[in-house]
Amino acid sequence: MPLKTGLAAALVAAVVAALVAAATILVIWRAAPGVVDAPMAALDEKRIVDIVHNYLTKNPEILVEMTTELEKRQQADQAEQQEKVISDNADAIFRSPGAYSAGNPDGDVSVVEFFDYNCGFCRRALPDVVKLIDNDDKVRVVFKELPIFGEESEDAAKGALAAGKQGKYFEMHQKLYSEPGKADKSKALKIAQELGLDVPQLETDMASPEVQQALDEARDLAQKLGLQGTPFYLIGDRSIPGAPDDLYDQLTTKVAEVREKGCTAKC
Repeated sequence: MPLKTGLAAALVAAVVAALVAAATILVIWRAAPGVVDAPMAALDEKRIVDIVHNYLTKNPEILVEMTTELEKRQQADQAEQQEKVISDNADAIFRSPGAYSAGNPDGDVSVVEFFDYNCGFCRRALPDVVKLIDNDDKVRVVFKELPIFGEESEDAAKGALAAGKQGKYFEMHQKLYSEPGKADKSKALKIAQELGLDVPQLETDMASPEVQQALDEARDLAQKLGLQGTPFYLIGDRSIPGAPDDLYDQLTTKVAEVREKGCTAKC
């Protein structure tokens, strides 16, 4: 559900809840006169609805204020929940032995990317990620394969992870995006041959428990973090969902923030 639609639904629910509460007071008064103030006697259900409707119609800015406040509270709740998930799963997110990385292996800030090789937005974001690695020699980028577009995406992810066992993860990663055509097993094998890898060994490694475990771990983390799609970036405990046009600027800004202020969550 889109955010604004969800907020609108929540506001409607709040108004309905207010009406129900008022109607409940009316019922209580009718059942036990004197429990609530006497003026309620003059208010029936229709009158309550009319009062609320007329007030909101004359003061529509209240709905804007409610939307803004609700959005703030939702964002605060999501941030708090995300911080807890990051703290509870910091080793798996930032230091998993099953995940590959690029940049400085001892970097002072880790950027974690969840992605799918058949995700158009992930493909579009690749140059910004490479630019970050090239321009910041203290950053470390951790890659989490999250194949959400079916079996072909999963095979491509397995190919990249298997290439990592032969020291060519990042090369395979970039070529799965840059070379034309859908990312799948045949494309991974073709790229492996171009990179001079041992292709039979790569196929064996693609079917290994270690590769499957890496995929399962990434899926589990994505679920805990509440990811709605790819790409998704964690910069320490800051996040960037999707691939905005100013992705590189957002990445560098958040890297600088973490470098200066550290993480609120364990990272």
